[in-house]
Amino acid sequence: EVPGTVLFPFFLTINICEALRASKGWVEPGLGPLFTLRENYYPGDLGFDPLGFLPEDQKARENMHTKELNNGRLAMIAAAGMCVQEQINGKGILETLGF
Repeated sequence: EVPGTVLFPFFLTINICEALRASKGWVEPGLGPLFTLRENYYPGDLGFDPLGFLPEDQKARENMHTKELNNGRLAMIAAAGMCVQEQINGKGILETLGF
């Protein structure tokens, strides 16, 4: 079991990161309609590209965002498949793989 002294900073860090992300993309309540994205915000683009992989061309950038979304969706399906396999055979995924 993970102690609370480890979990609290972990979840606090996640909450701070999510608050910063939300403040970058969403209009503050009271400054416009609720649940409205900023005009200059492209969903998922937080300006973090330290290695310069994101293309400058808008069409190529949208293509890369689409590829990244598809890879994330495939990873979620794979994780769900591993969870289902664990429920069916009653063994953990590493046990099934022989580790």
